[in-house]
Amino acid sequence: MLEGLVAALTPASLLFIVVGVLAGILVGALPGFTATMGTALLLPFTFTLAPEHGLAMLGALYVASQMADSIPACLVNTPGTPSAMTTAWDGFQLTKQGRGQSAIVASGFSALVGTAIGGFTFMFLSGPLANVALRFGPPEFFWVGVFALTLIGSIAGESLVKGLAGGILGLLVGTIGISATGAVTRYTWGVDELRAGLNVVAALIGVFAVPQVLTMVAERRQHLTIATYEKRRGVTLATVKEVLAKPINLIRSSVIGTVVGILPGAGGPVATLVSYNEAVRWSRDRKKFGKGALEGVVASESSGNAAAGGAMVPLIALGIPGSAPAAVILGALLLQGVRPGPTFFASNPVIVYSFAWAIIFAGVVTFFIGAFLAGTLARMVLIPVRYLAPIVMFLSVVGAFAIRNNIVDVFLSLALGVLVYLLAKAGFHPGPIGLGIILGPIVEPALVQAMAVARASGLASVFLRSTVSKGLIALTTASVLWILWSNQREQRRAD
Repeated sequence: MLEGLVAALTPASLLFIVVGVLAGILVGALPGFTATMGTALLLPFTFTLAPEHGLAMLGALYVASQMADSIPACLVNTPGTPSAMTTAWDGFQLTKQGRGQSAIVASGFSALVGTAIGGFTFMFLSGPLANVALRFGPPEFFWVGVFALTLIGSIAGESLVKGLAGGILGLLVGTIGISATGAVTRYTWGVDELRAGLNVVAALIGVFAVPQVLTMVAERRQHLTIATYEKRRGVTLATVKEVLAKPINLIRSSVIGTVVGILPGAGGPVATLVSYNEAVRWSRDRKKFGKGALEGVVASESSGNAAAGGAMVPLIALGIPGSAPAAVILGALLLQGVRPGPTFFASNPVIVYSFAWAIIFAGVVTFFIGAFLAGTLARMVLIPVRYLAPIVMFLSVVGAFAIRNNIVDVFLSLALGVLVYLLAKAGFHPGPIGLGIILGPIVEPALVQAMAVARASGLASVFLRSTVSKGLIALTTASVLWILWSNQREQRRAD
């Protein structure tokens, strides 16, 4: 481990970490540009580098992009990646209250803690946790998705029925294209480009960014904030203290993110949803979430970035990438003639530990850059709305198009944005719609695969056979009962 630390602290390694961080911040801050795209673009530059240097640069880009995606989420309600959706729910409200700098600092510090916990877990517990990941099959992934769907009850707003309807709408949007099995075409209306389905990031841009632009134009407010923005000194330190004042939320969310990140295919979006759900469930004041709760930003960012470190566990210990960027990193290793697997820790300890340290160092560098720029970035709210609205719309269109270079994604994003704007006028919260869009592509294939197995061995034996499934069912049931009880208690207090 010490040899890996020394390797990560060499001038060359630190240089490549900084290069990766700068590239990652750029990628994460631009809506529609993902860590997968960034790592793929940097991959050719690693061919002539030593394995530890190439991994340091790619890992730093991955970490920095995960941390930087909170910037557009907090400032203009535009998640840079699906993982930042829950960050936008509270981060943007904080910005509207004149606390944009606090939102950025809180997200950065929480991301740093999550990255550190994920990195150290990757360093010390890869073997045992990789074996846990192997216990997850289609039934277990299905129950993880169902458990995450219970978040609808926490973010539904004033009406639980409207929240459920929004979640169902999101799930239906997620089914556009060819079905997971059977090659059945659904909701394409004869448009061939829709056969590949609607991209999740483009859909989230439509759900959150486009309605915000329409709201800016409709309200005719001079500035975005509803409170006067004042630049203050000591915001960074005060915000860090505020985050550390509730350490349980920070640690719990980081642990959840690490565990979920280990599961191949789950990744940051599921981790942030589960962590946000738990933050709401254990809060004494549930109503503040979605209205500018710093705890919501902390839960989302710490878990999403811990998932990045967790995704490295199956990659290194089993040779199975836990996320799309991890798959690119796997390609970089294979091109270097290095094959991850159960013996990788013993045969290449310097590469493994230097990579883990590089991930942690990248989190530190990204946080300090973000904290330094937070005050300047927060001043974006001082831009008059007549200029800010076109800028946000331009970035939304570019982001929706850049993912697949498909103009249909842009039109669908705009159409979805208009629909969500009208639904918001009718009292529907956009959160459940985005939740359904994210979880639909995860829950449906898992359900179909589990049902295919159930035909041979029986429904109950498949969905209830494992201890993991039973535990997830218990958590889902407890979450639903808690939400119902909390709603009744709040209703009695209101009466």
